Amino acid sequence: MTIALAAPHAAAVDAGRAVVAAGGNALDAALAAAALLTVVYPHQCAIGGDLIALVRRPDGSTTAIIAAGTAPAAIADALPGWSEVPRAGAGSVTVPGMLAGWRAIAALGARLSLADALDGAAAVAEAGTPVSAGLARALVARAEAIHADPGLSAVFTRDGALLREGDALEQPALARSLRRLALDPDDFYTGEIAAALVRTLRAGGGTHTVEDFAGYRPEVAPALTETVGDASWSVAPPPSAGAVLLGVARAAEAGDSPTAALDASVRGAHARASHLGDPRTADIDLDALLSLQGRPPGGPGEPRPQGDTAAVVAMDDDGWAVTIVQSVYQTFGSGLLDPATGILLHNRGGAFSIDPASPAAIRAGARPPHTLTPAIVDRGEVTVIAGCQGGRAQPWILAQLLPDASRAATDLDELLARPRWVIGDRDLGHDRLTLVTEPGVDAAIVDRGPELGLGAGAFDGPADEAGHVQLVRRVGGASIHDAASDPRADGIAVLLPTP
Repeated sequence: MTIALAAPHAAAVDAGRAVVAAGGNALDAALAAAALLTVVYPHQCAIGGDLIALVRRPDGSTTAIIAAGTAPAAIADALPGWSEVPRAGAGSVTVPGMLAGWRAIAALGARLSLADALDGAAAVAEAGTPVSAGLARALVARAEAIHADPGLSAVFTRDGALLREGDALEQPALARSLRRLALDPDDFYTGEIAAALVRTLRAGGGTHTVEDFAGYRPEVAPALTETVGDASWSVAPPPSAGAVLLGVARAAEAGDSPTAALDASVRGAHARASHLGDPRTADIDLDALLSLQGRPPGGPGEPRPQGDTAAVVAMDDDGWAVTIVQSVYQTFGSGLLDPATGILLHNRGGAFSIDPASPAAIRAGARPPHTLTPAIVDRGEVTVIAGCQGGRAQPWILAQLLPDASRAATDLDELLARPRWVIGDRDLGHDRLTLVTEPGVDAAIVDRGPELGLGAGAFDGPADEAGHVQLVRRVGGASIHDAASDPRADGIAVLLPTP
């Protein structure tokens, strides 16, 4: 048997390789890689963050795991002092869903214990790992936040100076927490780890309680699946932006213009701003998201994530497949790292609105609108498993790639190297909705932007903001696998033989 695996860091793939050698399947490989990423890529994903995933069973059914964090029960106590939801600090933190999400994925069909993945990540956290180029850039970009927080500065500085590329990143407190969780994963939500995180959050002005943590549950539900052309597309339902991806893909498929995907993405941006939120706590118009109905937003949207997310995808010959997209939202999340546990906390709550009429309104127990958009596409003999970093641009990035990725003749490495475009506002550093293109994008796309009322921008070359996409694919009944990792990142894709 062969397992195809792609991840944005070689060490994560090595972690997957080790569990495959121990008899693990695609779910085990992805979970080991995902756990290791929280050690080596803490600026993008940490165990104090969230995840959204899709798991495909051998019978072809697909399940969504929405491990999106919930707002504290007493969050209304903080609202009178806010003109908007904080983008950093304790007020931006929802109960982290990542560990609960990993457990839910494992329960669907992993062969090995999640403890194997956690112990492997703990060993790397304790021994130390070289600071990557991407982490070094993130440290410089968030230097003020690093120095301001005692937990962050203790981990990411040495003698008062930021760690640099190649320096050893040692995380002994995180290693202890990971080992503790390997023995008792409930400790994150009901034990000493939960208590420590609540102390740090309340010291920072948060309204979190141990009851908020103890009451957290991820959502495990059927994927949202729609037919687009001659293919079946599966995504996670709201609060994920997956429905927007389906709408953009369907409109682009029906269009007769090279700019159809761009036209649809502009409508998708408006639909997301108008309708995306948590169906558990607000009335969400799913049909409007799928049909891309919405009004232009009244002002700039969410702030620039700057490398917020990491995706892992895997597939095996038995028919198991998974895409895990996990995140701290913005670089180093809330800017709070609990010194006792070594756990960095995300700032996903910053995507909430204080407007009570908004579908994204912050309420007790609500989950914020989520950028994370894992996807699976089936076109007859071809199945593609995809995950993407790219903030709010994930639907348009994936809509540019997945139609061709699901055709057997397409070379995946060549596909991921093609120039891309994205649209966004504050998330791309602009004050209004803007089309930003990499060099080589079709001139018809560039010319169409002003006609749609978009601002114009250009990247100097292949850009992080155009997404870090991970793909694995099976072609035909012979289970021919291939895999690719985005050249814009430091990822790697491999085919792993099983024992």
